[in-house]
Amino acid sequence: MQGIDKIKIKGGRKLKGNLKITGAKNSALPLVIASILTKEKLTLSNVPTLSDMDTIYAILKELGVAITINEDVVCFDGSNISNFTASYDLVSSMRASVLILGPLLARFKSAIVPLPGGCSIGLRPVDLHISALEKMGAIIKTEHGNIIATAEHGLKGAEITFDKVSVGATENILMAASLAQGKSKLVNVAKEPEIVDLANCLIKMGAKITGAGTSVIEVEGVESLHSANHRVIADRIQAGSYAIAAVATRGEITLENLDDGIWGNFLDILKDSGAEINDLGSGKLHIKGSKVINPIDITTAPFPLFPTDLQSPFMALMTIASGKSVFSEKIFENRFTIVPELIRMGANINIKDSSTAVVEGVKELYSAEVKATDLRSAFALIIAGLVAEGETTVTQLHHLDRGYVRAVENLLNLGADIKRGVDI
Repeated sequence: MQGIDKIKIKGGRKLKGNLKITGAKNSALPLVIASILTKEKLTLSNVPTLSDMDTIYAILKELGVAITINEDVVCFDGSNISNFTASYDLVSSMRASVLILGPLLARFKSAIVPLPGGCSIGLRPVDLHISALEKMGAIIKTEHGNIIATAEHGLKGAEITFDKVSVGATENILMAASLAQGKSKLVNVAKEPEIVDLANCLIKMGAKITGAGTSVIEVEGVESLHSANHRVIADRIQAGSYAIAAVATRGEITLENLDDGIWGNFLDILKDSGAEINDLGSGKLHIKGSKVINPIDITTAPFPLFPTDLQSPFMALMTIASGKSVFSEKIFENRFTIVPELIRMGANINIKDSSTAVVEGVKELYSAEVKATDLRSAFALIIAGLVAEGETTVTQLHHLDRGYVRAVENLLNLGADIKRGVDI
């Protein structure tokens, strides 16, 4: 019988030291997919080493993209793409894979993409992607679990107003519009730093884009895009997760390799919880926890407001705050799957409805065997284990590997008593 991969944490140690933050997964994924848009080479640096990246590489290789990896520098050559159909086995494991739809349609006028999978944190329907591409002239049908799309005469520029703010739909249509005929105006788009990063890379490739980072982006389509070199921005979710862990353990860490403009209101909220935060310049940020953790009400919302991806880690912090916190989840409907696991560790949490949870801080958590239910809950449970009395065991670690590079190694270097292995 095969053993179970698990993490064991002995709580009670303060995190202390320096940590270099890697490139952002949520930025790297669309940037990698942008290689479909050109027959010339796209070279990306500061690319994180994650299982999600391996999945998207496999999807691109299946299409015909040649990929060369040298540590955190990855080169993509899309000159020999000949297959416009992605396989279900690969796409079903990651929702971001739907982003290949727009680029394939824009450059090759055809695409077949299975309906995507990924974390079980909500439906995240692709309707916004499909309706926007239809406004650009695509003919799309869903059949046998596949999105089948054609644009016989190429995509046409259009004015598209998204019904709701969607990072994925913004990225997909931004890439598609770059090669569409004529001008596109995208209204009610996402403002996340990852959108700006994608736009900056596309501009280096020859795209004509204005307004990225605002609610309206305008794109003038060009006939073709060319080669470029681009550095992926720092991962604000990874950085925020470690910052929360430092505050939870009453520790003191310095985050390095950061970028300006990635935080939104997150640092202000972390300060309100009692943290001391100092910008040291040169991409460095110093975070120091306080003895008392103040309760904070959290409402998730699109950037620059509190990110849904940091809701679970922040909930872990609030379980030991000095009072009551209310969490309102406005992005995904299944973000509270972590709650039963935290309750197993002694947290006092009451789910009012599918989008509201009330956390009453307790003096301490205690160890338990818990399982990660999605990517962000995996790190949140580690945070809980870092502050819990005794030894906590976390399983279902494939979730962690999708979004956190060398998490156990990093925490060891920061002084945590943590180990990972099979049947440890």
